[in-house]
Amino acid sequence: MYLCYMDESGTPEIPGNTSHFVLAGLSIPIAYWRECDGEIKSIKKKYRIENTEIHTAWMLRPYREQRVIANFSDLDFRERVYQVESFRKADLLRLQRVNPKQYKQTRKNYQQTASYIHLDYPERQNLIHEIAERVAGWKFARLFAECVDKIHFDPYRNRKTIDEQSFEQIVSRFEQYLQVTGRNNPNASFGLIIHDNNQTVAKKHTELMKKFHQDGTLWINIKNIIETPLFVDSHLTSMVQIADLCGYSLRRYLENNEDQLFNLIFQRADRKDGTVVGVRHFTGRDCACRICMAHRKPANP
Repeated sequence: MYLCYMDESGTPEIPGNTSHFVLAGLSIPIAYWRECDGEIKSIKKKYRIENTEIHTAWMLRPYREQRVIANFSDLDFRERVYQVESFRKADLLRLQRVNPKQYKQTRKNYQQTASYIHLDYPERQNLIHEIAERVAGWKFARLFAECVDKIHFDPYRNRKTIDEQSFEQIVSRFEQYLQVTGRNNPNASFGLIIHDNNQTVAKKHTELMKKFHQDGTLWINIKNIIETPLFVDSHLTSMVQIADLCGYSLRRYLENNEDQLFNLIFQRADRKDGTVVGVRHFTGRDCACRICMAHRKPANP
């Protein structure tokens, strides 16, 4: 039995506020679930966020107030929290008077990052890097992802939305992996998709999965993936948070050429005979990114 934890990075809307949309799924054998979950919890405990969700994009933002507070990195955790909270309260009171629109966005930003303010920027970077290193070492894990360059996506030609195409691609590759894995196993390898909960996405992907079970996807009949996706609160499920990290790493590489996290996460991409088959970059141009290069079959000698 395999569990495939799924999350997205970027926005599927066109144009949206990102150039790419990434849907990532990280599959692990169910026998390794407790071990993997324990390793992530151990790292979180080290940085005192054991009861906090890892949201990579929010964690890796520089926090302006940490830069302006004198000698912030030299303060202990308790003093850091006090200083940041004091700064933020004063900032929100000021914005409430002079710029109500910016006040609402700033308050949202502060709420999203409140659990990380005891860590300075290098510590937050180290935390995420440690987790990515741990995932890179999970030889039993497989990464599946559809990375869509929205500039080159034509919904009329594709007859699907970006997130519908991405979901069908991940389901198809996960199913293919399960069928290949189960060929030499008298007990067929079955899989379950566990998805970050979002009411709009949950309804759409549940209906899509029902259709795939009945009619198959464009590429493969569904024999090994059981049930419709299980939607869970990412705040309570560490492994969905890891799928978020995977999606973020892929998107930031494609949009900004940031490769430190990518180099680690991409090691887990599903491969066949040395060719990456689990991760695809959907783009309309001759792309020389590492995903596209790894996705091409090597030329015959």
